[in-house]
Amino acid sequence: MKQFKVAKANRSIEGTISLDGSKSLSNRALIIRALCTDDFQINHCATADDVVGMQTLLDSSDDVLDAHHAGTTFRFLCSYLCLQSGKQTLTGSIRMQERPIGPLVDALRKVGAEIEYLKNDGYPPLKIGEINPDDYNHKVEVSAGISSQFISSLLLIAPSLPKGLEITLVGDLVSRPYLEMTLKMMEYFGVKHTWEGQVITVEPQPYKAKDITIEADWSAASYYYIMAAFSDKVDLVLEGLNEESLQGDSSIAEIMEAFGISSEFSGNQVHLKKDGAEKQLVDHDFLLAPDIAQSVAVACAGTGKPGVFSGLKTLKIKETDRIAALQKELGKVGVYFTLMPPKFAKVSKKEFYMVEGKAASPDQMPDFDTYKDHRMAMAFGPLAMLFPIIVNEPDVVSKSYPAYWEDLKKLGFEVEEII
Repeated sequence: MKQFKVAKANRSIEGTISLDGSKSLSNRALIIRALCTDDFQINHCATADDVVGMQTLLDSSDDVLDAHHAGTTFRFLCSYLCLQSGKQTLTGSIRMQERPIGPLVDALRKVGAEIEYLKNDGYPPLKIGEINPDDYNHKVEVSAGISSQFISSLLLIAPSLPKGLEITLVGDLVSRPYLEMTLKMMEYFGVKHTWEGQVITVEPQPYKAKDITIEADWSAASYYYIMAAFSDKVDLVLEGLNEESLQGDSSIAEIMEAFGISSEFSGNQVHLKKDGAEKQLVDHDFLLAPDIAQSVAVACAGTGKPGVFSGLKTLKIKETDRIAALQKELGKVGVYFTLMPPKFAKVSKKEFYMVEGKAASPDQMPDFDTYKDHRMAMAFGPLAMLFPIIVNEPDVVSKSYPAYWEDLKKLGFEVEEII
């Protein structure tokens, strides 16, 4: 097993980091380009494994396509392949085969696609055939409580369908920012839509080729906000980020104000400083930005600031069960991540989790497992500012941020492989 020892001699964070392009925006742009008649340039496209994998599979003529661990890639290709001739098998890693895909398959079958489960009903791998014109239906109902990627997957192919698509969202919507991201990307390439109440309608229309520059990844930025929270001195510039962002994870800037971190925007960069105006408690609903929950949990752990988290229900079906992973790994440094009793949510019916305790180094250097989850590695890395740590299987960061460890070195972190 590969291991990195990570340490930092001081708690000062100063410098400039140029962040990679957003994985979410890059993958949407790649699907749109594949559906577009004319080619266009994608500038600052993410170098993450998931994005490289998406492009590789879009270019592939193989009958079997393996998305490995990439959930976005699998879900977006699931719909895209319904527009391609013949039949393809879409598969993934063992973990991917444990992640539900049923709601998206049900919707695509209603639209007219021929999709077969090859192992377990409701889960990958799939054999996907193109939409049968005789069975085509341009109206479909989808639960609003499922992963936004299922709905985005349907939206991305909607303008390429003979009569477009009318999607009725049933129930309470859990991830509106990600749907808005998808629709705004589609708008950029000339596709119009209407969203009235619970119904999103996309008429048949062509995507129009247009060069695009991808904004930097706000999820990646969240790890630097953790470092800022742990710092005595902060003078850090993150390049490639916009204040008016399409990414829901940009909410990290507001959340981290509770830790005394200010964000000054100028052009396409943000300047992080520590102004000392902290709050006693972090209380946040992560329903609209679940991918930054780990970052905020570790920030609470490292500073000893109590946190009350809700909106975490999708964390159990990510690359790993992120709730269980947080509970185990935070426990190694004396911090509790606990589900609060139902009596605390009699009215809202939400699940609330409490982060309690301040991270302290045990007698032996703590080693953190990453569970094949890139966000576990990157969220726990900043704890090295408090005491030396070991990160197991550190290369998992390549899924979304291949240069993560090298960028930490630029800020004075010592990162060395344990032989």
